Amino acid sequence: MYAKICGIKDTNILKYIISHNFAPKFIGFIVNYKKSKRYVEFYKLKKLINIKKKKINFVAVLVDPKEDILEKIKNLNFDYYQLYDVDPARTKFIKEKYNKKIISALTIENKNDVERYKEYELISDIILFDSKGYDKSESFDHELLKDIPNSVIKMLAGNIQYDDKLDKYSKITDIIDISGSLETLGKKDISKIDIFLENISRIKNAN
Repeated sequence: MYAKICGIKDTNILKYIISHNFAPKFIGFIVNYKKSKRYVEFYKLKKLINIKKKKINFVAVLVDPKEDILEKIKNLNFDYYQLYDVDPARTKFIKEKYNKKIISALTIENKNDVERYKEYELISDIILFDSKGYDKSESFDHELLKDIPNSVIKMLAGNIQYDDKLDKYSKITDIIDISGSLETLGKKDISKIDIFLENISRIKNAN
């Protein structure tokens, strides 16, 4: 199981995560969702991610992105686009035009929401199953994912705590994605990041 830390907007925190002994596989940046307190304006984003990232994948988190923002970020240091509210046809178009790997984000309330993964599984590289709260990190029943085949690379978000016993998720997801639970007073907390990444590392080494 791998880790994704999302909502990074501070250079020092980014450098700390990249150089961590148990660095995550993915780091996410909020590119166009201005309602989020973790949103990064373009001129800051451009400077923030212009960094040697080692083997970490940088992810642009995009909600219903229009052509103008896609054109603005196309040459930035991103490996994946994480797309919310984008239908399968447009997802395929974005993937092919911008030559990026795709994380299709589905917001989940019930089994019908989960079943939508079938529309994306041949297009997207990873399917993210998230709560309906977007940046508010609400909960949903993670057991709804248990019947999805192993051929689908799954990412899981939605009110997962940094100090949870994350091994309980190892049979239903490949990647744990968290953001808000790594924060204290609205800012990423290094001590919580350490606990989360060490937690993921223990699970990887145990399997």
